[in-house]
Amino acid sequence: MATVTSFLSKPPSSLCPKPNTLSSVFSSSLSFFTKPRPITTRLETSRTAKKFTTKATAAPTKKAGSDERVKKVHSIEEFDDALRTAKNRLVVVEFAASDSDQSLQIYPFMVDISRQCNDVEFILVMGDESEKTKELCKRERIDQVPHFSFYKSMEKIHEEEAIGPDMLMGDVLYYGDSHSAVVQLHSGEDVERLIEDHKSDHKLVVLDVGLKHCGPCVKVYPTVIKLSRMMTDTVVFARMNGDENDSCMRFLRDMDVVEVPTFLFIRDGEIKGRYVGSGKGELIGEILRYQGVRVTY
Repeated sequence: MATVTSFLSKPPSSLCPKPNTLSSVFSSSLSFFTKPRPITTRLETSRTAKKFTTKATAAPTKKAGSDERVKKVHSIEEFDDALRTAKNRLVVVEFAASDSDQSLQIYPFMVDISRQCNDVEFILVMGDESEKTKELCKRERIDQVPHFSFYKSMEKIHEEEAIGPDMLMGDVLYYGDSHSAVVQLHSGEDVERLIEDHKSDHKLVVLDVGLKHCGPCVKVYPTVIKLSRMMTDTVVFARMNGDENDSCMRFLRDMDVVEVPTFLFIRDGEIKGRYVGSGKGELIGEILRYQGVRVTY
């Protein structure tokens, strides 16, 4: 979990915490959750004006499929043009190096994700390819590879280092979700309309309240998407980032949300309860409990 004040007190450049590791006390037998891959070892990287080098231990790699959805850029000019062309779509950039085993390991998974997410743009920058790409890495302050940066409207909104496939997918879903069954809310008025829309059908509304640069919020979001697909007949899932604008922040204050992610459970126009945390099992248990299923922890 993360406190709202701790995130808002930091400048934008430092809003990239590693996700908290929260153990689950609820043993779920649902088979649709994949076992997380271990996060790979962090690289020791040194970069001088002449040479961009990395150190990593060898490991088996997955063979990449067709990577036509991943754009290779070779200079600052090409990079800026790619961001400009993407407009407000999410752009995922992997900064890699030819002698980095971790770069070789993660790239095939980025290719897979690129084929699944047609509304997201993907870019590869080989930091040791030329002096031009070294200058690009220097400008973007890339000191370790693989390094993933996420951009919208030419602005960097998030970045990660030495992450595994599951975390990469979670980041892409969290920052680029525009097509899942999860309703995206952007104001307190949006919340009021959603609640009003589901007063008559008696569906449970699960509102995921988080922040843009919250590791635990990113961690749990793929679970929210999966549940929204499985429970579409009985549960409505929605999401709001409290730091998106003043209206969202007022909603957080009105709801006394001090830690994120916080899940609010709403039925028949009333807030029935909440769960604070990013544990998959606990979240499932709480949803089932508000659906009338007896759950023991």
